[in-house]
Amino acid sequence: MPVYSMTGFASASAAPVTDTDTVAPGVTVEVRTVNSRFLDIAFRLPDELRQAEPALRELLTAALRRGKVELRAAVGRAADDALPQPTPEQLNRLSRLESTVQGWLPKAQPLSVHEALQWCRGGSATAVPAALDELVQQAAKAAIDSLKQARAREGKRLVAMLLDRIGTLRTLAAQAEPLVPAVVQKQQQRFLERWQEALASAGDSGHGVSAEAARDRALGEAAAFAIRIDVAEELTRLSAHLDEIERLLKAGGELGKRLDFLIQELHREANTLGSKSAALELTGISVDMKVLIEQMREQVQNIE
Repeated sequence: MPVYSMTGFASASAAPVTDTDTVAPGVTVEVRTVNSRFLDIAFRLPDELRQAEPALRELLTAALRRGKVELRAAVGRAADDALPQPTPEQLNRLSRLESTVQGWLPKAQPLSVHEALQWCRGGSATAVPAALDELVQQAAKAAIDSLKQARAREGKRLVAMLLDRIGTLRTLAAQAEPLVPAVVQKQQQRFLERWQEALASAGDSGHGVSAEAARDRALGEAAAFAIRIDVAEELTRLSAHLDEIERLLKAGGELGKRLDFLIQELHREANTLGSKSAALELTGISVDMKVLIEQMREQVQNIE
């Protein structure tokens, strides 16, 4: 399954059928999405398209899972300016209504031609809104399909970037792994030298300390130090998290929230690696890991 980004934009238009006498304006739909923890839908619709909002919401919820979504729709001006042909029944009714109003309100202004035509449009509003509703859904479906394609393309780029960062993190982990035994061995040698110096000093002052006891004490201190700085568990867990992220990316689908959790776990392991660092090289590796993980976190927040 593809991996979808939550960032995208698409637009589509639907034109009315021209081989009928019904006047129906064309409709343009734009859909814009950005990242969000949940599916948050907002509509910007003209009054004549308000009745289509439930159907449009159903289309969006069926196609998208996460993201802040804004759908805008507009009715074409050229088609909107085309007014319906008034029927004699409409004009007769309008004339009677106007006479009734003016009988009660003598100062009322007579209707203009434009006002009469607008009233006739509302009076024959059965066919036109039905046509508009069909057009806006047609345009919305095309825009949503185009949006999903754009989000899939962006998702593919995000996957490539994340896999590249995973490879770099594996390389850093491989560099860190042999450093700990070397640091422990170096520290062990340092402890032995210190205890030999202490033994010599004790011998000069007349206090009896056996060489074997001093050596055992030095080795014990080195073992305790090795336990304190051992990062094998952190590196193992980090590798396991990287394996799971790579598996999810290759499987695709809705994985943004799971990836976000795994990135937090990666951050925890990198922080622990830095806190246990007993060598400048390990500190540098920990910092490089944190930079890469932060880059991954920023991109994972855009994945659906």
